Amino acid sequence: MTSAAEREPAQTHTRKVLFTSVCRPLGPAHGDGPSVGYELLHGQVTRAQGMFSPRSLHLHFALEYIAENLEAPSVVLQYPSRRELVRELEKGYDYVAVSFLLAVFHRMQEVVALVRKHAPGSKIVLGGYGTVLSDEVLAPYADHICREEGVAYMRELLGEAPIEMPYRHPLVVSHLKVFGAKVSKTGMVFAGLGCPNGCDFCCTSHFFKRRHIRLLPSGKDIYAVVERYLEIDPGISLVVLDEDFLLNKRRALEFRECVLRGGKALSLFVFASIKAISQYSTEEILEMGIDGMWIGYEGTRSGYAKQQGRAPEELFRELREHGVSILASMIVGLPYQDEAIVQQEFDGLMALEPDLCQFLIYGPTPGTPFFERTLKDGLLRRGLREDRELYYKSCDGFTAMVEHPTLAPQTIEALQQRCFREDFQRLGPSIYRAVGTWLRGQRTLARSTNPMLRRKSERFARELRNAYPVFLAGRLFGPARAVRRRIGALQREVHAAIGPPTLGERARSVVAAGLALWTAFTLRLGLFQDPRLTKHAWRLPAEARRPARIWQRLVDARKAVHVERRPDGAVWLRLHGAMRAEDTARIAQQTREALRRTRDRLVLDLKGLNNFDGESAQHLADVLGEYRARIRILAPSTLAHPGVTTALAAFSVYHSPAFGL
Repeated sequence: MTSAAEREPAQTHTRKVLFTSVCRPLGPAHGDGPSVGYELLHGQVTRAQGMFSPRSLHLHFALEYIAENLEAPSVVLQYPSRRELVRELEKGYDYVAVSFLLAVFHRMQEVVALVRKHAPGSKIVLGGYGTVLSDEVLAPYADHICREEGVAYMRELLGEAPIEMPYRHPLVVSHLKVFGAKVSKTGMVFAGLGCPNGCDFCCTSHFFKRRHIRLLPSGKDIYAVVERYLEIDPGISLVVLDEDFLLNKRRALEFRECVLRGGKALSLFVFASIKAISQYSTEEILEMGIDGMWIGYEGTRSGYAKQQGRAPEELFRELREHGVSILASMIVGLPYQDEAIVQQEFDGLMALEPDLCQFLIYGPTPGTPFFERTLKDGLLRRGLREDRELYYKSCDGFTAMVEHPTLAPQTIEALQQRCFREDFQRLGPSIYRAVGTWLRGQRTLARSTNPMLRRKSERFARELRNAYPVFLAGRLFGPARAVRRRIGALQREVHAAIGPPTLGERARSVVAAGLALWTAFTLRLGLFQDPRLTKHAWRLPAEARRPARIWQRLVDARKAVHVERRPDGAVWLRLHGAMRAEDTARIAQQTREALRRTRDRLVLDLKGLNNFDGESAQHLADVLGEYRARIRILAPSTLAHPGVTTALAAFSVYHSPAFGL
């Protein structure tokens, strides 16, 4: 086993890298821990909400990010089956990099065994938070171990020259589903790693020695990535992946200035502590586009430094009044807690009415102060001390692992389950709680004198309109009579504020109720719960997903036309340089034919043109008008004049139906 600094000797061929997650199927039904699976929301937040649980596949984003920033040909597999992994291994790779967490240590062992059998010449690189384990434990499974920022590590391992941050940022788009129907797209913004707060249980903070690594060093860098996602879809939602995004005030306020100059009301979900949030006014938070936050409530007596600042009661109320949805996390099993204190803290959290809640058991992870204290004081449960691999599998946030002063392990686990169950029974499904928060925000911001906040109110109004089809299912199938009544009252309030539903929206409500029943049926029987393989290739033309051949015919010898397929599945057609009238006519006709023969969505990017007049724009609009619901055109703003703007106005957004139905 070697470090990245001990580079491999120079080789005459180009080295290929395969990045992979562990293999599917995953989950409790397949011998894994209670929270192990493919989804963060459904696995750890809305797990008790059944048919109402929003669903979103959680990829190993780091693999996509690292592959984007290498020179070596690379392939990424997300949740392959064993057969799919073996088929890929047999193509021959110099390195196979495996990402894993402690709770799936046994799954990592399976992947390594397959690599050793089917690709014995491949060097194995282990990465992810599972590498908090010692070299002694991991040595049998790895030739190299990555315990640092992955791009720099892999480039050094491969003998590639260092590159400066910000690195190239891949566009990774996730889809949120409700009742099995896609309702929104979310772009992932990778802004930073690590956290200086250093909570004693936090693996991600101590993995990076309480350092914050700014993958996107400035607010301008973050906004540049946001702009690329807005090119995909002007209405896209965004998640900023950074442990405590608002802690660096200078970077956050620089980002705010960029948003204000851009003039578009964004929709951002961020991770933030009370300490960090307390540095800003609510208006500043909203101007950044933030309308969702993950906040660590933890426990009222836990005493973590990140909890210092404004009172949670005041902060939560003010944020929700302005349309900011809150996902609050609480810890069960802290040393000072007994059953009464857990109930008291839970009741306090319920009084804050967060939109979503996570309840995790206080557990020791290697590398954290709590782990060291657990070993020093002999607090690890006996069975876990004696069975190392059982301990790894128990690092899932849903297993009581230490001897508690007053609570038995079974009691702690039962308290956690009760918290999830009572949260759902008391406050109802999170999708309706979020709609209620949007309605508050729409009303509050509509009265604002700030133009950006009024635009945010208009965005909330659109989100509320798109939510119309979900109400019927909540009124029929909500978990309790009081909850069903509240959903009905919320529906009436939304209709009064935004307008009555159309006939089409009423029809989609009936369809949504049917889909809700189907969702409940598939959950109960465990049907269709495993994702398909997600595979992406970099610098391997034979492996890359390419547009249909008819799109490739648009590429000309002058390289003025470039075609690619983006992560969201759309075909991007970029035009560069000078475009003659005959070129425009040819491209328009060929594009029309490609749209006729495929079901692809198209983004026609004209921003690289240095001449484009109103007559050409009108011709393009006339030829492609039949397919405008599938086309978005990015006009060259530096050249645009009223003729171009008027001709292409109908192509500014996709015309997708609400609720994805």
